Amino acid sequence: MAEVLLFHHAQGLTPGVRAFADGIRAAGHTVHVPDLFGGRTFPSIDEGLAYIGEIGFDDMRERGVRIADDLPPALVYAGFSFGVLPAQKLAQTRPGARGALLFHSCLPISGEWAFGPWPEGVPVEIHGMDNDPIFAGEGDIDAAREIVGKVEDAELFLYPGDRHYFADSSLPSYDADAAALLTARVLEFLARV
Repeated sequence: MAEVLLFHHAQGLTPGVRAFADGIRAAGHTVHVPDLFGGRTFPSIDEGLAYIGEIGFDDMRERGVRIADDLPPALVYAGFSFGVLPAQKLAQTRPGARGALLFHSCLPISGEWAFGPWPEGVPVEIHGMDNDPIFAGEGDIDAAREIVGKVEDAELFLYPGDRHYFADSSLPSYDADAAALLTARVLEFLARV
């Protein structure tokens, strides 16, 4: 069974993120879900991003990275949208990573915003909607395609639709069919890493 460090999105540690983690736990995996916002949740992405901006995106990302210090190195790092920042950084820079699961977001592995090349032997799955204005419209899909083109064990899963947080059952953007397929793919990934 895998051990997962899962980071929430910009609206905070919502009941839907907790439910997603519980679903992974029900399959026998260990899932750590830290609350980077100290209990705060936000009704919109913009309000959550404003809060992150007040703290500082780099500081908030590093808050997530530091959480891994108290956990074993053989982790699968996962993140929803904003949570991809600490998850991807840890997967790329912390020795011992078993894999990465990037939901609704992806960072490039080359250029000024990159954490460096993808580490050899670390599998990755990237999940997003094909018409999501954030994932598809702001370049994340291009970063995902770069990873898939350069990393041996990398897959990009595109779901039909335009919702960003489609796997969070507590938000209006939830898409039950897409979320069920994403969850099935995640469980297959975790069973093999």
